[in-house]
Amino acid sequence: MTTRSEEEKELRGWLAGRLPEDLYEGTPEVTVDREEITVVGAIPEPALEADAPEAERTAAQEGRIAEFRERTRGERMRVAAETERRYGRKVSWGAECGGAHALFTHVAAPVMTRLRQPQRQVLDTLIAGGVARSRSEALAWCVRLVERHTDDWLTELRDSLAHVERVRAQGPDAS
Repeated sequence: MTTRSEEEKELRGWLAGRLPEDLYEGTPEVTVDREEITVVGAIPEPALEADAPEAERTAAQEGRIAEFRERTRGERMRVAAETERRYGRKVSWGAECGGAHALFTHVAAPVMTRLRQPQRQVLDTLIAGGVARSRSEALAWCVRLVERHTDDWLTELRDSLAHVERVRAQGPDAS
């Protein structure tokens, strides 16, 4: 039985071998869930004067990311097609350049949930306050808020889940 952690390590290894060496600077960050594989790596910053204003630096980084996206589109599409066939998940891409970060494509997977009235009222309040236009948008806003403020807690939870997978892999059903 292959654990999710082992599968992710194998996937990362395969991508490390399959991605063109000059695509990103260093090793890209690969994030995996049930629907999607996201690959984000650093690209070289544009050459600017040391005292260039922040607006110029930001625009140059955004321009470099746009150039990278267009120039590498064909190769990224080929790698994505192979990866999607091999691992059964969509592949999304992104780049980091200095302080700029951009995702080119990503999956917006629908998630069904049942909420009780007090929870629905929270979403409806967000709609009434103009924070969101619908309950699904309000729920996505809540998830982003939790994600932003609980990074330490989620990291600890993910570490615990990895430990549980290691223990399961040592059990009697492990092959």
